[in-house]
Amino acid sequence: MNWDNLSLVILAAFGCLTLLLTQVSEVLAKLPQIIRAWRQVRNELRNGAPDAGPTLTTCDERSAVDRDSGIRGSGIRDADTASGEE
Repeated sequence: MNWDNLSLVILAAFGCLTLLLTQVSEVLAKLPQIIRAWRQVRNELRNGAPDAGPTLTTCDERSAVDRDSGIRGSGIRDADTASGEE
């Protein structure tokens, strides 16, 4: 092993060590937020959501519900209402 290879190995090792320490630092910096979020999730699962408002549905879910329940005045037009048939 010559000096060139040895210096490249040393530089690579310190580069990997620096990358590892940077990643560990980022995880440790976000750890309090992660713990708070986990506690909030546990509390909401245990006690229920504090203000359970209406659930959000996508347009596809809403149109499927409208077709299934027979609601025609919802503003969503399907093939039957577009042709004028009800």
